[in-house]
Amino acid sequence: MPWRCPNASATDPRHVLSQSSVMRPLREESSSDNPFLAYRSQLWFDACAESHGLSDDERVEMIAELDRRIAAVAGHGFRMTPFERHDALSDALGFSELGGVWVKDETGNVGGSHKARHLMTTLLHLVGARRSGVLHDDPTLAIASCGNAAVAASTLASAVGWPIQVFVPEWASGAAVAELERLGAAIVRCPRMPSDPPGDPCVHRFREAVAAGAVPFTVQGPENATCLDGGRTIGWEMARQIELDGGPSIERIYVQTGAGALIAGVGAGFFASGQRPPIYAVQTAACAPLERAWQRVGSASALTVGARWREAMWPWEHVGTSAADGILDDETYDWLGAFDAMRGGGGAPVVVDEAHVSEALELARSMTSVSASATGAAGLAGILAEREEIGAHERIAVIFSGVDRMRV
Repeated sequence: MPWRCPNASATDPRHVLSQSSVMRPLREESSSDNPFLAYRSQLWFDACAESHGLSDDERVEMIAELDRRIAAVAGHGFRMTPFERHDALSDALGFSELGGVWVKDETGNVGGSHKARHLMTTLLHLVGARRSGVLHDDPTLAIASCGNAAVAASTLASAVGWPIQVFVPEWASGAAVAELERLGAAIVRCPRMPSDPPGDPCVHRFREAVAAGAVPFTVQGPENATCLDGGRTIGWEMARQIELDGGPSIERIYVQTGAGALIAGVGAGFFASGQRPPIYAVQTAACAPLERAWQRVGSASALTVGARWREAMWPWEHVGTSAADGILDDETYDWLGAFDAMRGGGGAPVVVDEAHVSEALELARSMTSVSASATGAAGLAGILAEREEIGAHERIAVIFSGVDRMRV
């Protein structure tokens, strides 16, 4: 099971697996609007399943069957999501007709966010392992989250009927927790123990469960690198839509960044297409470990930055509060992938204040039909923070991901 780097250990977890090269030329495999069928030949899962003897037809059928089972739980399966210019939002922000804001809307995806894309490729690895005889029993899945990732993970687990443990803060409540209960997840509340090292106690309990045999069904590359596989489909779709539109390329992308898998996937997907727009990682002033790492080692070469992990990335000591609470991860676990995304096109971290977060949410609600949460609209806060530096003619992209469950 290719979850973690074999060099990682409890005392030295600072490792992550990554794809070393593009396996096949990037192209749409089929006319399907399911991204896992359309881009199947690019997925690590597909190469792994093929190497274990699963035929082309078997791999296609496996994806299609899983999608049907997911649709039975979620109401719909995976489909390519809209990516288009939002005229009212562009006008409100003072962009010209040549420029504007393009929104990739992930709120209608499985589980209400992009998170299920990441987890789908992990699920495919597991189902493929069952079919090829590598895995003999239904696994117990585990994730540390009380938001969109937990809902996505529990949705997929319900679709295949596998047990899942969801490690949440002891104070967790609200619509997301109610949805986890509806989906049949085993919710484990995690108070901070006196013996805990720095960092999220939910992550500590999650790692203990994995050490005891659970599968890390998580959206954190160092814990399970297969989650990075499906995340690239977002970048592939955006890059492909730009090509189909036939217009100028996107000139900046602002991506809300907590644990970092989203920006890592978007960057990897775009760069595989040959497009290299500047990508900016948006974090709040309440918790900005990625920007701190950038300041400490951002000038290091791409080949050596990983060796400086201990120097660059550690838990944010005093996490504040923000309406965009879904990006308050005390570590940017996929910071190496985030660095790759930013460096690939000349981007950088952007730290926003709470006023920008609130304004972004209000604009998203009033100027678009997208029902995004404050977390899901936080990429727009990055545009607001840097609006004076952005030309009116520039084409800017954001990703709205994370449906506002209190408004649905």
